[in-house]
Amino acid sequence: DHRIIQGAASGEFLKRMADKLLGKDGFYDRVFAALRLPYQPVRWVPDNPFKHTESERLARVMDLIHSYRVRGHLMADTDPLQYKVRTHPDLDVETYGLTLWDLDRTFPTRGLGGTETATLRDILGVLRDAYCRSIGVEYMHISDPEERAWIQQKMETPRRPFDKAELTHIMDRLNAAEAFETFLQTKFVGQKRFSLEGGEAVIPMLDAVLHGAAHDGLDEVAIGMSHRGRLNVLSNLAGKSYGQIFQEFEGNYGQKLGSGDVKYHLGTEGTYTSRDGETTKVYLAANPSHLEAVNPVLEGIVRAKQDRLERPEEFPVLPVLVHGDAAFAGQGVVTETLNLSELRGYRTGGTIHVIINNQIGFTTLPDSSRSSFYSTDVAKSTQLPIFHVNGDDPEACVRVAEIAFEFRQKFHRDVVIDMVCYRRRGHNEGDDPSMTQPEMYKLIGDKPSARKLYTEALIERGDLTEEETEGLVRNFQAHLDEAFASTRSKSSDSSESSDSSADVQGLDLPDAQQGSPSPAAAETAVDASMLELIGKAHSDIPGSFTVHPKLMTVLQRRTQMATEGKIDWAFGELLGFGSLLLQGHRVRLAGQDSRRGTFVQRHSVLIDHENGDTWTPLSHLSDDQARFNVYDSSLSEFAALGFEYGYSVESPQSLVLWEAQFGDFVNGAQTIIDEFVSASEQKWGQNSSVVMLLPHGYEGQGPDHSSARIERFLQLCAEENMRVAAPSTPASYFHLLRKQALTEPKKPLIVFTPKSMLRNKAAVSAVEDFTSGTFEPVLPDTTVNPSEVRRVLIASGKVYWDLVARRKATEATDTAIVRVEQLYPLPTEQLLEALDAYRDAKLVWVQEEPQNQGAWSFMALNFAAEVGRTLQVVARPASASPATGSNSTHKVEQENLLDRAFEA
Repeated sequence: DHRIIQGAASGEFLKRMADKLLGKDGFYDRVFAALRLPYQPVRWVPDNPFKHTESERLARVMDLIHSYRVRGHLMADTDPLQYKVRTHPDLDVETYGLTLWDLDRTFPTRGLGGTETATLRDILGVLRDAYCRSIGVEYMHISDPEERAWIQQKMETPRRPFDKAELTHIMDRLNAAEAFETFLQTKFVGQKRFSLEGGEAVIPMLDAVLHGAAHDGLDEVAIGMSHRGRLNVLSNLAGKSYGQIFQEFEGNYGQKLGSGDVKYHLGTEGTYTSRDGETTKVYLAANPSHLEAVNPVLEGIVRAKQDRLERPEEFPVLPVLVHGDAAFAGQGVVTETLNLSELRGYRTGGTIHVIINNQIGFTTLPDSSRSSFYSTDVAKSTQLPIFHVNGDDPEACVRVAEIAFEFRQKFHRDVVIDMVCYRRRGHNEGDDPSMTQPEMYKLIGDKPSARKLYTEALIERGDLTEEETEGLVRNFQAHLDEAFASTRSKSSDSSESSDSSADVQGLDLPDAQQGSPSPAAAETAVDASMLELIGKAHSDIPGSFTVHPKLMTVLQRRTQMATEGKIDWAFGELLGFGSLLLQGHRVRLAGQDSRRGTFVQRHSVLIDHENGDTWTPLSHLSDDQARFNVYDSSLSEFAALGFEYGYSVESPQSLVLWEAQFGDFVNGAQTIIDEFVSASEQKWGQNSSVVMLLPHGYEGQGPDHSSARIERFLQLCAEENMRVAAPSTPASYFHLLRKQALTEPKKPLIVFTPKSMLRNKAAVSAVEDFTSGTFEPVLPDTTVNPSEVRRVLIASGKVYWDLVARRKATEATDTAIVRVEQLYPLPTEQLLEALDAYRDAKLVWVQEEPQNQGAWSFMALNFAAEVGRTLQVVARPASASPATGSNSTHKVEQENLLDRAFEA
């Protein structure tokens, strides 16, 4: 009112207006709340009572810019569920003594937003747009300045707006994600599917990654993920048809053998075609319900694919891992796998990690499931960039995916996307989450879907019309209805159903596993000239290379053994590796200290005593040999074994070995053994040829360095799912390794390897044992007169040599000792043949392990049934612990064991 302004109260009125514009009396707070802006307004002061020099003011502005880069993510609007005012003192201009009068002052920016100078007003605008909208990014913990600068440029430079075709495609992918879930909910009521509802934006996000891969000419994108949203990814991205998925909901899995698995564990292969017509292959790995267990397996699969393509510098296969927020923070294998990402033996050129962060783990909220602020904080240990994005902003999700893909392609490092969303239903479709999260699910129940919100936004902005958006939905719905009708029609026609089932079965197997499953005999003996060549390579060292003085004798001895015999265990193993390399089979060995060997026995890689350079004799056998890769792994069992399992799946013609430092350490990888090694063929038709080398033997080293838990592996054995062996000679081990590489069908091989037996002068082999024969699962006793034998001791592994030494010392000519080199499959025919000459003798199983451990339970269950004779046992008494911690007690126990064996 002009009368007030011109009157006596004009000064007071103008002061009140100025105070409001400065934000006093909560003026801006009320405005922000009314507009539901999730930020705290700036608290401006008229001017700072302290006088700053220009350099001080500039320093404060630079501190403010730095703080936004470090802490801006804390104010980002990334939670689609809750309106929350986000504040942080490091992001408050008042903290830096800046005033209202500084807003239009110009400051140097050092490149912020692509400019060298800007007003404080513009600086704040750039910083908030870059770091505090729907995307928050953590990257200032990265030590590499080039990576930091690259991310800054991507985040702070104005982004190109999406064109109509791109917006339509995002809408189409969002429609596909939601309509698929709605369709399944309607047609298959009550069936578990672990819906993606609430996190549908992950489909356009992953689509953007696949689009980038196709555009850049990557050979393949390999995806590993758990159950949440898996069916949606299978159908809308990985190329599995809707009809196939509907068949599985109808109960028609098409499995030919084995137990099969639930539909949300199955894998597939397909082809992705981008909106521009470019293509790339897509592989989705089969996985168990054990969250995150697939992570190292997928990385191993990808490494094998890349090694086969032999373009290592390009990293032409992109791994993508999709996680849940609770599992990413809670499962240790996540950290183990991240730790592998930069190691020479495990690099895959960068993995894109996508976390479907629905802010809950089954019924557990974040404040009960993690101590960190973000579920992604574990990724900071490997200095990865972390993008947090609002799952209700599909365009932001796509932009983040594009940046993440570009980062991977440029720096070949992992990158993490934390898509914050929600879970519209319970953990599964039969669960009622309102019992445990009533407040959260009231919010979710009232909330429109991301697709609906995005549709409204596009129409309001004028980017698409209502008719266009409705047409996209109708077209996709019609496609689903057609696929469903076809499925029902095929279900009523047995012949068509059979054909469809065959298609499903074939699609679930990776290309690398499509070979003939028929058994094939393997020639495991080699020519003496091959042994000589391998032996010569161990002494044919470059003159400039300085071998450690203690190793020179070992290498010369190996050259001598190749022609003269008395081949020890370590060299017998290297002969097995070398012979396969010369025949074109890649050999990959990884484990803790595997290059040298835990027991200072292998020396597969030599270290120059003067300068630390390396020389690998088996890599210099011939010009056309296969590659020999031996790596010291990280101090991990779970991820390390999972990686080698995955590698063996994708590279079945290679000899892929994982070695435990001591056999009992394998219990850290029990999930991989239970879910993959022992059961993958039965569940998914997925064959593995992985070899596990587990040092085993009782030598008085205590409870933790004695037993590789033979009993646990034998308990898992059924349906010829794997091979379990404990060879007693170098030649037996040599033939076993070669048989593993050369034999079809592929099976995992568990080998209980020796420790003290490595240097047992009796446990050596002649050259003739390598140039003739094959792996024998049972070795009969050829040193006794069968007519004098009244007792047959049956043993496996190192204890055989203890029994032989005792028999020699006591001259017990009435005792035969038969070796079981292969425990599973139980070699029934060979046992019958070896024992046929001793029909009246007592049969005694002798083992070092306690009676409730080792192979006895397995032998007791199967021997009489298959061999048809009674078997007694000599073992240590049943025990909760594998072995005594006292060396003197061990010696007493061992003597007692041997005494009882010859008294049985």
